[in-house]
Amino acid sequence: MATRRSRLELIFDILLAIQNKGGTIKPTHLMYKSNLSHKLLNNYLDELVMKELVFIQELVGKKKQKSTKAIVLTDKGLSFLAEFRRMREFTDAFGL
Repeated sequence: MATRRSRLELIFDILLAIQNKGGTIKPTHLMYKSNLSHKLLNNYLDELVMKELVFIQELVGKKKQKSTKAIVLTDKGLSFLAEFRRMREFTDAFGL
């Protein structure tokens, strides 16, 4: 049986999914890539926006002038990804 992801691992997975899509991703795509429900994803996104790891950008569509949202990774979010990778490498080196 697979173990549950910790809060930090979930945040890492969310930020990594955004980074893998070039730094910008639509909310629905992020929901599928991070394997979270809509409600849980919104809870995590609220926290990430508050901590300035991501920001939400309004995109105006060409058809019907419908606006959509995009989640954009900030420099602070990129720094978090780099530091989390270092931490993971450190703990893996000691078998923790």
